[in-house]
Amino acid sequence: MEEKEVLLTQEGYNNLEKELEYLKTEKRTEISERIKIALGFGDLSENSEYDEAKNAQASNEIKIAELENKLRYARIIDSSEIDTKTVQVGNKVKILDIEYNEELEYTIVGSTEVDLSQNKISNESPIGSALLGAKKNQIVEAQAPAGTTKYKVLKIKK
Repeated sequence: MEEKEVLLTQEGYNNLEKELEYLKTEKRTEISERIKIALGFGDLSENSEYDEAKNAQASNEIKIAELENKLRYARIIDSSEIDTKTVQVGNKVKILDIEYNEELEYTIVGSTEVDLSQNKISNESPIGSALLGAKKNQIVEAQAPAGTTKYKVLKIKK
């Protein structure tokens, strides 16, 4: 199975490492305690606390494996290599939604760092992928489930 490169900022990489460390230490210990307590309740065939704890353990181990995989295939975006001539991962882009005459600003990030509350969109999203490689004043079309939307690139920043 071919693995896909995971684009991350240094901040995103550091956050994944912190989360992985938490899951491997504190979370594993917490779940282990829950299992130990549940075992004290006796008969495992009718012990819902034990079942819940074992399910939590399985979920935690899956999450650990996913994070380790992301970190293994991570490529950290070097901010010194980001320019503002064309839109690329790491740029902050101000665009105009032509249909609604509304200005929007997004930061283009790798798929693991998406945070819509901070206007961080994935380079793989319809808008993000349409913007990649675009220059200032260029009009791009994003193919979304609701249809095609046109945007004009107003500004590209680091």
